[in-house]
Amino acid sequence: MGLYTKEIQNISDKSNESLFDFAVADDSKAEETAYSNYSYWRSTWRSFLKNRIAVFLLFMVVFIIGFTLIQPYLPSQKSPTEIYINPDTGMQDRNVAPNGEYWFGTNSIGQDLWSRIWEGTRTSLYIGFVVAMVEVIVGFTIGALWGFSRKLEVPFTQLYNIVDNIPTTIVLILMSYILRPSVSTIIIAMCITGWVEMARFLRNQIVILRDREYNLASKTLGTPGYRIILKNLLPYLISVIMLRMSLAVPFAIGAEVFLTYIGLGLPVSIPSLGNLINEGRVLMMSPDLRYQLIFPSIVLSAITIAFYIIGNSFADAADPKNHV
Repeated sequence: MGLYTKEIQNISDKSNESLFDFAVADDSKAEETAYSNYSYWRSTWRSFLKNRIAVFLLFMVVFIIGFTLIQPYLPSQKSPTEIYINPDTGMQDRNVAPNGEYWFGTNSIGQDLWSRIWEGTRTSLYIGFVVAMVEVIVGFTIGALWGFSRKLEVPFTQLYNIVDNIPTTIVLILMSYILRPSVSTIIIAMCITGWVEMARFLRNQIVILRDREYNLASKTLGTPGYRIILKNLLPYLISVIMLRMSLAVPFAIGAEVFLTYIGLGLPVSIPSLGNLINEGRVLMMSPDLRYQLIFPSIVLSAITIAFYIIGNSFADAADPKNHV
């Protein structure tokens, strides 16, 4: 029995020597196996490109923005503020229907509507983008501090309660009365309360994420708070930020149109979509002059719908849960 066991042991030792080799640690191979070519922004862009409608609208918005910038420098362009005189009659070219010279016609005092629409679009987009950037910067900063720091929770909550209980319409009207009506006045009025909703929403999201295991581990290892916010929390909030920013642009343009409607918007000397729509609204019941309302309304509607769809599509694409 003992001899049989010894033979089996010898066979096993020989098999082990022939079948197995000692493993050697190779740091370079370890790095190769740990490498991943995943990129958050590349994955986001690929997901966004799958929505063809959003991609088409994105190109349309880029085209509109680019055209508003280069339109004044194109040949055969008229001034948006100049009153044109008919050389044959010596009178103003008032309410001229669209033709070869005036592509979108003229308004009631003889100004070229084509140039005024693009000048007004440029003004309204400028207001919208500035307001959106301020809302994102202020809203994200306050929302991140409000949700991440327990010491700042009480003062920021009180600040939110005060600002949120002030109606936005009242703020817009008061600022228009206090300050001289201008582009900067409208921007300031919209920014006073515009950051509130974004700050509150981001605060709620950060409260949900801040106590998860990886954030607690980072805090235990001594990682600064701002780095945890930027590296651990921000990727989960990009979709929310982009959605709010995309909606802030049409909201700002709509607020400018509303202020103009109640007589507190930009001066008539500054073309804007609000001024153009308000001027066309007066002539809406006249079939021959209805084009003065239709053209600016089409531009405003196209921009508003495009930003809304693009914002929702990019928000879905930026959500890490949708990445593969």
